[in-house]
Amino acid sequence: MQVTDQELGHAIVTKRRGWLILVGLAIVLAGALIAQSIRTADGTTVRDIRFAGTNGTIMSALLYIPKNATAATPAPGILAVHGYINSRETQDGFAIEFARRGYVVLSLDQTGHGYSQGAAFSNGFGGPDGLRYLRSLPMVDTRQIGLEGHSMGGWTVLAAAAAMPKAYTSMVLEGSSTGAPFAQEGSPTWPRNVGIVFSRFDEFSNLMWGVARAKDVASSSKLQSVFGTQAPVVENRLYGSIKDGTARKLYQPNTTHPGDHISTAAIGNAIEWFGATLAGGTQRPASDQIWYWKEVGTGIGLIGFVMIMLGTFDALIRLPIFASLHAAPIPAAADRDGAWWKGFALNTGLPALLFFPTFIAAYLLLPASQWLPQAVTTQITLWAVTSAGLSLLIGRFMRRPAGTHQSDWFKSILLAVATVAAGYAALLLIEQLFQTDFRFWVVAVKLPSVSQWGIAAIYVVPLTLAFLVTTRSLTSATVRGDTAGLRYIAAILTLTTGFIVMLAAIYGVLFMTGSLVTAFDPLSTVIAMQFVPVLIAVAIIAIFTWQRTGSHRLGGLITGILVTLYAVAGTATQI
Repeated sequence: MQVTDQELGHAIVTKRRGWLILVGLAIVLAGALIAQSIRTADGTTVRDIRFAGTNGTIMSALLYIPKNATAATPAPGILAVHGYINSRETQDGFAIEFARRGYVVLSLDQTGHGYSQGAAFSNGFGGPDGLRYLRSLPMVDTRQIGLEGHSMGGWTVLAAAAAMPKAYTSMVLEGSSTGAPFAQEGSPTWPRNVGIVFSRFDEFSNLMWGVARAKDVASSSKLQSVFGTQAPVVENRLYGSIKDGTARKLYQPNTTHPGDHISTAAIGNAIEWFGATLAGGTQRPASDQIWYWKEVGTGIGLIGFVMIMLGTFDALIRLPIFASLHAAPIPAAADRDGAWWKGFALNTGLPALLFFPTFIAAYLLLPASQWLPQAVTTQITLWAVTSAGLSLLIGRFMRRPAGTHQSDWFKSILLAVATVAAGYAALLLIEQLFQTDFRFWVVAVKLPSVSQWGIAAIYVVPLTLAFLVTTRSLTSATVRGDTAGLRYIAAILTLTTGFIVMLAAIYGVLFMTGSLVTAFDPLSTVIAMQFVPVLIAVAIIAIFTWQRTGSHRLGGLITGILVTLYAVAGTATQI
């Protein structure tokens, strides 16, 4: 029996695409092994737990138990809490290093975040429930309890301290503050033994301490009242008495608000403070840190996650059921002429220019409700839909060539769902085997909870429609004669250049002057950072699928579903 060259070529290509899935899976497993080995360094055990909080609210946390902590030899405990629109894993850098120093660490999901139930901001953000649970553990020395919280996590541990004023020994506020808008006012005697780590370029200096520039926080009257002085607070100077519970110290590492999570200095400051104020831990230099290798491991997982989906797509489209979707791509433009560059400028600049206006509009006009339960996801959706609508209008005005054919909707949707499902199946596998997810710094792909799947159903249609327009614009800008690599580069630059320029301008001014030019909306400023890596993934998926189908629909459907799940699982639920 003879095999034709075409059949042989098809078999070779199919096998090669199968390797893409296998390589992605290998990368995912390797990253998870690295992450797990760092989390469990020095004999630490990590448990994924649930417990009942106020009014039966189910709370979620990761519990780090060092090998020295037993019922017979209790160890100091630390409640560690993430900030707004983050989750328990965001505190891994702190939790890993605390556990390496002999502390039992409860890394809590705030209410309405991660896998904790309830609405965001409810029940003291979950802080009192977390402290109560930590103190109930038999391996915890209840005489030596530390509280650590980043941003809104600081308000969470302050709520715990206010509810149980004698139930803790010391506290670290990372990028956070006492007092308005969500915490009890601080004084020279409350909270007990507090170390304040407030970075020199923190974007939230006005909200937290009432100063325009974070580098000037030492002159904040609000901070001075906590330190019991009317003079500027001296950094690294010990105020008050540890024995009396009135100790205070200010640390100012050279990083930003989200940078606290990936700063050895910021994490080292917290290590130093607990080492000075909690008895019973294992002495290690604050500079002895390994947490960043866990970040590398889960970051590698992100790459493997995308590879698994691309490989799955490439394998599935060669099956008979999807064979009709397979088509040669037809680039729309002959070359990069003036019209092409005009389209590039609009496609890259418009989304960035619309970012702050749409986020502010959604905040003011579309408050959280039963139908729009997540404020940040609503903001993302309004931005995406507005950008897509204007892109459509501009495209009609400029009469751009399509660069895409219309693939079968039913089969396209089926293939898109199967592709995303493969990625999330890998995520489920990794979570079950290693209790990790796919993340690097502010970018995190998490498995949605049961309730979050329902919330995703609300947002998936408008977001997918918006990304269908985005991928159509990308394919309509493809140029004949470009190599595959150049197509990817052009698509990535089209989606991200506007955001890169915007963020470079914002943070360039911040690092040079200490002033945040977008101080009117620091939260959205921080959120904008995620758009660059997310849009890079969108561009890669769009071009990869277009090159195999000649249609923008598969890329739009896949990225619409992905962005929906990414946003819903990674932010706060208000209702």
